[in-house]
Amino acid sequence: MEIFDINGLKLRVSEEHRFGTDAVRLAEFAAPVKSGLVICDLCTGCGIVPFLLLSGENKRVPKRIYALDINAEAIGLLNESVKINSLEEIIFPLLGDLRHITGRAPSGVSAGSADMVTVNPPYYKTGGGLIRERGGAARHELLCELDDVAAAAAKLLKFGGRLKMCHVPERLADVVSALRKYGLEPKAVEFLTGGKSKPWLMLVDAKKGGKPGMKIRIEN
Repeated sequence: MEIFDINGLKLRVSEEHRFGTDAVRLAEFAAPVKSGLVICDLCTGCGIVPFLLLSGENKRVPKRIYALDINAEAIGLLNESVKINSLEEIIFPLLGDLRHITGRAPSGVSAGSADMVTVNPPYYKTGGGLIRERGGAARHELLCELDDVAAAAAKLLKFGGRLKMCHVPERLADVVSALRKYGLEPKAVEFLTGGKSKPWLMLVDAKKGGKPGMKIRIEN
């Protein structure tokens, strides 16, 4: 067990529940454009995205962040982090399955109440070959698929709300197809190359009920 200093906040992580650069870049991409937002972070893991949204020099503080994960150990870690930092009135860790969000999500997150949904979902399909890296359900669609993530986000968001997602560039067509299926219109895609010839990550901004029209950005 370790404790990371996240710009003044203390975040507990374990060997199984850590965070990577993709989650950090997602939090930067999703930084609230105004104060008082209700945010739901799906597949939250140790809670790095909610903590980054509250830390550092970000003065636009969300009203509430609901952090949902299916793994009890991850939610236990996040509960400890929330208590250490006295964030009980802002971050609400939720143990639950995003596939089971219906008219009302777990612990009082009403459907259609979120201004923003953030998600760092499993990237890789199963059944098409070997699982190619460590990470299990965090990286491979063992417990939820892209369609499930899009459906959950659509249920949680209010009309005009935004979904901020990171994913691997090779699945761009799948992402756009799934989002549009549930009324989430992709408005911007940012490809991160890290100075390499091929992008290693894409960040997607989609709007519930948005009109077609997507901007593409490439960051070297």
